[in-house]
Amino acid sequence: MTALEVRNLHKRYGEHVAVDDVSFTVEAGEIFGIIGPNGAGKTTTVECIAGLRTPDSGSISVLGFDPRRNRAEVRERLGVQLQESSFPDAIKVAEALELYSSFYRDPVDWRELMGLLGLTEKRDTQYKALSGGQKQRLSIALALVGNPKVAILDELTTGLDPQARRDTWSVIERVRDTGVTILLVTHFMDEAERLSDRIVVIDCGRVAAVDTPAGLIERATAVQQVRFRVSQPLDKSVLIELPDVTDVEITEGRWLVTGRGQLLSNVARALARAQVVAEDLRVNQRNLDDAFVAFTGRAPESSELSERRVDE
Repeated sequence: MTALEVRNLHKRYGEHVAVDDVSFTVEAGEIFGIIGPNGAGKTTTVECIAGLRTPDSGSISVLGFDPRRNRAEVRERLGVQLQESSFPDAIKVAEALELYSSFYRDPVDWRELMGLLGLTEKRDTQYKALSGGQKQRLSIALALVGNPKVAILDELTTGLDPQARRDTWSVIERVRDTGVTILLVTHFMDEAERLSDRIVVIDCGRVAAVDTPAGLIERATAVQQVRFRVSQPLDKSVLIELPDVTDVEITEGRWLVTGRGQLLSNVARALARAQVVAEDLRVNQRNLDDAFVAFTGRAPESSELSERRVDE
């Protein structure tokens, strides 16, 4: 079942085209990630979906309803956590949840929601006294208190420390497990790769690619690399002549073999035939950062090639 459908969406601000013919669908029950450079049109797209902005053309369907023509229906079914939210400093966690739940016809039990998001012990704590992670969890709770079928989460872990980010990821996975479809906007590639079932890459207001995280990585980064040290001298030609090998470099006794296809297995067999043991063997693992660069031509805010020991 399709929970969300965006077709040929356009939005312009004066001479600036923010969203240019964006189309994608989100299936019920999935976490659908939206990634792209700053200014790519991500937030404008989700604000149009939420009915906060009026697109110049194109169509949007949230569970069969148009966000502009059917505002009341969409409002009851869609929860939104925007990139920046502010609340009165003195409002308490329980007060905020009770207030927001009164806005909906069929809200969830806000007390159970506090428990799900780990806020029960903070129910009488004022907003100004909450930590960054607790404020984010409250923001998520307020987006979910209306019992939505679809939730938009825009940059939900920006500004959080690494542990708070991972705690928030666990919360999102638990929310998805309750049946909520999630539209996740993020500039953190590890977050998108960890949480998303599928991802759309938006660049310069247009869709650059849509696929699973693994599919994006496979499409964008066919090159593989293997690093190791050899237990005894080895002629470089043994590896250069292998199928799928494109380059072999040796720096201070450390070998770097670059290639495609079945690179690791071909290198391992060649070393075994030469009776050479590969010490500290590592495979460079391509990730979503690399796919991001391939599809947009720019690096995300944080980008690095991870490395995995083969014996781990």
